[in-house]
Amino acid sequence: MELTTIWFIVIAALWVGYFVLEGFDFGVGILLRVLGRDEPERRAVITTIGPVWDGNEVWLIVAGGATFAAFPEWYATLFSGFYLPLFAILVALILRGVALEYRGKRDDLVWRSRMDTMITIGSVVPALLWGITFANLVRGVPIDSSHEFVGNLGSLLSPFALLGGVAFTAVFVAHGAIFLALKTTGELRQRANRFASLSGLAAAVLAVGFLAWAHGMRGDVASAVVAGVAAVALLAGLVANRFRREGWAFVGTAVAVGLSVVSLFAAMFPDVMPSSLDPAWSLTTTNAASTPYTLKALTIIAGIFTPLVLLYQGWTYWVFRKRITVEPVTVTPLTPPQPGPVS
Repeated sequence: MELTTIWFIVIAALWVGYFVLEGFDFGVGILLRVLGRDEPERRAVITTIGPVWDGNEVWLIVAGGATFAAFPEWYATLFSGFYLPLFAILVALILRGVALEYRGKRDDLVWRSRMDTMITIGSVVPALLWGITFANLVRGVPIDSSHEFVGNLGSLLSPFALLGGVAFTAVFVAHGAIFLALKTTGELRQRANRFASLSGLAAAVLAVGFLAWAHGMRGDVASAVVAGVAAVALLAGLVANRFRREGWAFVGTAVAVGLSVVSLFAAMFPDVMPSSLDPAWSLTTTNAASTPYTLKALTIIAGIFTPLVLLYQGWTYWVFRKRITVEPVTVTPLTPPQPGPVS
């Protein structure tokens, strides 16, 4: 197997890891106000992802760095053509990270409410825009003979792309609800379980519609089969959730997310950015790749450090595997200023 193909698979695997792990992060953030009815419950919701959310984002950093190193043409065209949505994702992730870190720094309900709003926005925006981005990668974007993006923001907002954004968001919401049911206890767990059943049905309809459209547009029998298995895994996860087997339910949604991403990459291969103007102008694993020497060096580095990173992240999840209970929290509500004495 050629190194270009190997690194295409590596980058696909990095995106799989990112969406499986960050996907439930996004879902939890979106559901913070929906399932968290008061401050103790919202604190419990945040605590479920507190030890792992920043580690999950490492997958995005590594995926971006690997793309830059292994396929610089792909990186350059992607970040120039998708500059505005990717910049919006970056800003949203920064706001979300700041809110998660600073939410508990003040015992003030108004302060925490503002941080909750930032967490919600910082979770919805990336989920939606990642779906739009990947839908466009599958559909193809206007790339000319010089491998330059010649479209505009409007060309990225087709009905198919918007469906991709909504489908990604819906699946992440269901994934996050099942994660909350897995990690919490009592009424919060029951509420998350019920919400996962309802949101999961909507997510299944949207995901199946999006994947069917995507593989009808671009793909082959193999990629369509992978997408079909992803749909079955999602349905199996929802059935497990119905019987309150949250562990198996989470496995089902995680497999569904992962195989959906695999099917999209398989549908594109050997293209990495198909051109909607002329297929001959598409970026491929061959014409977008770095030199063979660079790819060999990257392979050695990845072979050494990737197992270490996986072991560390797996250890983190093992240490923080227990369920979170809702505990009373004392906060100081913001009181309006009292009028002073009249002189």
